[in-house]
Amino acid sequence: MSLGKRMKRLTYLVHRWTGVGACVLMALWFVSGVVMLFVGYPKLTPWERMRALPALDPARCCVPVGVALSAAAASGRAHEVVLTRVSGRPAYRVRTAEGKYLLVDAAEGKPVPPANAGSALNAARLFVGGGQGEYVGLVSEDRWTHSRGLDAHRPLHVVEMDDTAHTLLYVSSATGQVVMDAPRAQRMWNYVGAWLHWAYMFRDRSIDPGWSWIVIVLSAACVLTSVTGTVAGIWRWRFSGRYKSGSRSPYREFHLHWHHVLGLAFASIVFTWIFSGLMSMNPAGIFDARGLRPDMAQYRGNVPGTARLDIPVAQALRLLEASRFAASELEWRVLDGRPFILARNAANDTRLVVQEKDRYRVLDRWPRADLVHAATRLLAAPILTQEDLERYDAYYYERQPEAMMGAAERGLPVVKLRFGDPHDTWAYLDVRTGDVVLSADRSQRVGRWLFSFLHSWDLPAMLRASALREAVLIVFSLGGLLVSLTGIVIGYRRVLTWITHIKSRPIYSSRQH
Repeated sequence: MSLGKRMKRLTYLVHRWTGVGACVLMALWFVSGVVMLFVGYPKLTPWERMRALPALDPARCCVPVGVALSAAAASGRAHEVVLTRVSGRPAYRVRTAEGKYLLVDAAEGKPVPPANAGSALNAARLFVGGGQGEYVGLVSEDRWTHSRGLDAHRPLHVVEMDDTAHTLLYVSSATGQVVMDAPRAQRMWNYVGAWLHWAYMFRDRSIDPGWSWIVIVLSAACVLTSVTGTVAGIWRWRFSGRYKSGSRSPYREFHLHWHHVLGLAFASIVFTWIFSGLMSMNPAGIFDARGLRPDMAQYRGNVPGTARLDIPVAQALRLLEASRFAASELEWRVLDGRPFILARNAANDTRLVVQEKDRYRVLDRWPRADLVHAATRLLAAPILTQEDLERYDAYYYERQPEAMMGAAERGLPVVKLRFGDPHDTWAYLDVRTGDVVLSADRSQRVGRWLFSFLHSWDLPAMLRASALREAVLIVFSLGGLLVSLTGIVIGYRRVLTWITHIKSRPIYSSRQH
């Protein structure tokens, strides 16, 4: 047998036997993918979190930030300082450079002990606006809390509320704040949605190499099935002329015929989605940043943690009220060596409290010049271009809450910078907060196309035409599902035939020889 015929036979055999299991997997992925268009994996978005926080009252708030840092014994190592509410009371939430959270009562200036069952239950009730709840217990991680963003809050208190949505709330043991909400309907749909799609039944911790490799291997096997099936389907299709049956496909049996026809019709979409799903796992780190990451400490100005805007809290709140802004949260920050306060309200809108000469002012946004000057510290490379973006582009865009990245804040306008480093890094700076909301080098931008675009069709123009996009995705998913279902029938029959053949073989004992 020639090499060409051997390779052709191998292609048929690989598709035949890998397809037995791959078609089952792909059918589940197509079904769960459609569910994920409308129901996402549980997450607490910034706007949901802020909506539950009442405005801070300047008449009742608060001890100076320096007192809070001293009480937390974190004066020289505070990485983040936020004045917020915990269980209805104003409190300073301090995060150290090691990632540990500390709480200080903002009215009394005393450390707040870690959350217990009672305080967790109270925080849950306040979050949903009243009602009763049942304390379920303390968990380190479960099927809804795999996010790495929750690592600093573990273990988590779990409270089930008696609201109409039967919401399951997860409360941080470190801060006493609700960090995850999961209504019952969302949880139920997730069993046939994101939880199934991402094979989370194999995942038991936020960083799980075993789960990662399971998904990578299964996805790679399905890619192989798709490629070999497409090649075999093209070989058997008569582009000129027809078989005796009058069809261009040689198969007369219903499932074989339609698996062949639909397989070719939807070959590109099946391959694209399975391949991009594989790319989502970033196998072997192929989409990792190649050079140095932007230096956020230098961007802020590398100012010691004790440098804070020197303004009494009550004065800052009244200044914000005078500009018609009811702040629910204040965060002490530094940009380019300049201390300021970032204020947020219940709608997650922001304002900046800054000092200019001998007076304090409230700003809606940072001037571009200030951000660009700070950005010169991000990388040891020149800034080649700078641009004000009033609309989303192909890399910086907002997703609906159901999407995997639906909790990411993607406000407009932003300043887009391109650096002259060897890896062509781009950075997007939010003028409302001063945050570097996105940075990506050449390798990461390639990953954006091979995963996000191919898998989710998430160009801004596509996202704006949401109804049409969803309709097309559903139609293509149904096509892929039909290919998979016909493959399952074929595979099932093939396995039965193989088992029957094995059982029918005569068994010879050693005595017969």
